[in-house]
Parts: sequence; structure tokens; C-alpha cells
Amino acid sequence: MGVMALLALGINHKTAPVSVRERVAFSPEQLADALHQARDSARLSEVAILSTCNRTELYCSSELAGTRDLLEWLGTYHDLDPDELQQCSYAHWGEDAARHMMRVASGLDSLVLGEPQILGQLKSSFSLSQEHGHAGAELGRLFQQTFSVAKQVRTDTAIGENPVSVAYAAVSLAQHIFSDLAESKALLIGAGETIELVARHLTQAGVSDITVANRTLGRALSLAEEFDGKAIILGDIPEALPNADIVIASTASQLPILGKGAVETALKKRKHRPIFMVDIAVPRDIEEQVAELDDVYLYTVDDLKEAIEENQRNRESAAREAEEIIEAGAHEFMRQLRSLEAVDTLTALRGQAERTRDQELEKALRQLRNGKDAETVITQFARGITNKMLHQPTIQMRKASAEGRTDLLSLVQELYQLSETEQNEPNK
Repeated sequence: MGVMALLALGINHKTAPVSVRERVAFSPEQLADALHQARDSARLSEVAILSTCNRTELYCSSELAGTRDLLEWLGTYHDLDPDELQQCSYAHWGEDAARHMMRVASGLDSLVLGEPQILGQLKSSFSLSQEHGHAGAELGRLFQQTFSVAKQVRTDTAIGENPVSVAYAAVSLAQHIFSDLAESKALLIGAGETIELVARHLTQAGVSDITVANRTLGRALSLAEEFDGKAIILGDIPEALPNADIVIASTASQLPILGKGAVETALKKRKHRPIFMVDIAVPRDIEEQVAELDDVYLYTVDDLKEAIEENQRNRESAAREAEEIIEAGAHEFMRQLRSLEAVDTLTALRGQAERTRDQELEKALRQLRNGKDAETVITQFARGITNKMLHQPTIQMRKASAEGRTDLLSLVQELYQLSETEQNEPNK
């Protein structure tokens, strides 16, 4: 068997448009079969597949020197031209493959720098490959080192600490203002993607009481159901407002939906318990005069933008620290790999030395049993074992010296730690 090489082959949001990415994606139901087919078709020894909306990557231990077989298989499987795939794919080998995987796991290769979901997706990809018997020792070591580096990046840098989406920034602000979000009730105005993301972040932060207000009740209902919330139409907002601790608005309305009068009335009913409001909409959903009320904390999309830009800068400096951790991790992985390669040679060397020892010992014991003088036997045993051990290396070194291969002689000096004085000393 040839030498195994580690390969990471894939396409992502930087190299391919969504029209190609969606065609190369694997559904969860396809993965087990795809792993099996990839291994057989491309003659891989081990394989794992990661497939998300932004990337499809194959991690392999392969005897092949190229990627053509794998691209042919990927093209056949998804009914795509392998040449087209070649245009928008990338391949990393050996240490580059390890470095790439570590960057992916740490969120450095993501659309949103430092996003944490990708690590979980990689763990699932490895588990599935293991479960179906396609991940062995090589990929096992690579994935474990990758997870360990990603964990260090999360622990030692601030890469994932600061929100960089408007929805996340809005919920983070709420967390700064309320000590325990689990006690808070939220009213979300609108039912588009941003509000859906806000609802998801609020739920993760512990908010369980969510009301969705929308122009059409149907859309509000389908979103509210997802989060065990209530749905109302925009006209019902004044009734819902006195119960809301958090109000986040994001509609496409050209006119404000929430005016100063309605908020003032709600505050009286709340006995002036404060309301936290975020207006993500452009143009505004909440009249700017609402900010003048004493018990309202109103933030606009511009307030959030500043926080997001600041956080983006923080993430970028954290990313530079992360790159250093990854570089060290990739080097360490290769060092471990090289030290493992020495194991077979060491085992063979030790085995040969032990066979020589056993033969000479057997000879010495036989002579002792036959009554030969013990001192003579021990002297012969010591001389015999030394000569046998050094016989082959001596022949090879003389041959190397005659051929001018001084590198081998230097290596022996290093291996046996031979100092200049030892080499020049006469035989005792």
C-alpha cells in the first residue's frame, strides 16, 4: 500500500455561487449512501462529508495523488460537469488540509466571521462517518486535533463573543438591560426573516413569552407557532403593549406603526415599569418622539450598526490571534503524524535487537549448563551480542562512506549521540 495522504476538497460561498452550491449539497438522508459511494468510487481509505448551505467539503485519507476521481464521482452523483466543479473547488493536502479544517471549525472561513454553528456541524459529520465505518485512525486524529484547536480558539480569543447580525445585536442589548431575560415578555412587530432571527435568539436567551404582530395574521401565526408564541394583527398592538417588556420592530411599512401616544398609555398601565425597544426598520416603525418618554429605552438600527461595526473590528483582531493558534495546531498535528511514522521502524529495530539477545543468551546458558567457566561465558556473551548488533550497521556505514554519503554517518552520530572525543578514543 502507498503512503496515505490527507485531503480536504470542497466548494464554498467564496468559490461558487448559490446556484452551484445548492446542487452540490447533500441532504441528511443522502449522506450515509454518499459516504459509501465516495469511498468505493474514488478508492479512498477513509472519508467524511460536511454539507451546509455555505459549503460542501469532503475530508479523506487517500492513496491518490490527485482529485480527479473524487470530482468525477461528485459530478456523477449530483449530475454536474466535473470540469465545472474543478473551476469552483479547492483542494488542500497534508498540513494544508489540517490548517483548512481548523479554520473552518473555528469559524474563520465562514460568511459571518467566528459563527459557532459550524463546529457542531463538523462534529456531526465526523460522528456519521464513524457510525458507518468510514472514519479510521487517520481522520480520527485529524478531527480530534481540529476540535481541540477550535475549542482553544473559542476559549483564548474573543472571536465568538461579539454579535455581528442586527438581530443578535438587538437581543444582546436586551440582555445588558435586563438581568434575567427569562422573566421578560417580548412583542415582535413584523414577521420577516429578521424578526424570525430575533425570535430564535430571544428563545435561546431564555424568553418564553413571545407575541408576534403582523399585518397579515397567517404569517404571524406560522412564526408564533414555531416559538410557542401568540399571534396578533397590527391593530391589536395597543392592547398587547402594556404586557411587553421588550418590543422589537422590523416591518416594511412606510409609516410608523407605534406612536408616542400608544406607548404613553401603555406605560401608565405598566405603572412605569420600563420598556426596552429596538427599531430595526428603515424607514422607522417607532416614532422617534417615543425616545423622549422617561421609561423607554429606544434603540435604532444606527445604534446597532455602531455596535456591530465595533464588534466586527474586535472579531477581526481576534481572528488574527486565532490564525496563530491554528498555525501552531497544524504544525503540532504534523509533528504527531511524523512521530507515529517512526513507531513501525522502532518496533522492527527493537524486535531485531531482542532476537539477537535471545540467541546469544541461549548460547551462553547452554555453555554454563555444560560446566564452562562462568567468567569466560559472560565475556564471550558480551562480545558476541556487541558484534552481532553492530555487524549490519558497520557494513552499511563503510559502504556509505565509500560512496561519499556523509549524511548517513552524521545521522548515526546524532542517533547514538557520539561526541568527537568518543569517536577519536582508541579501543579500550
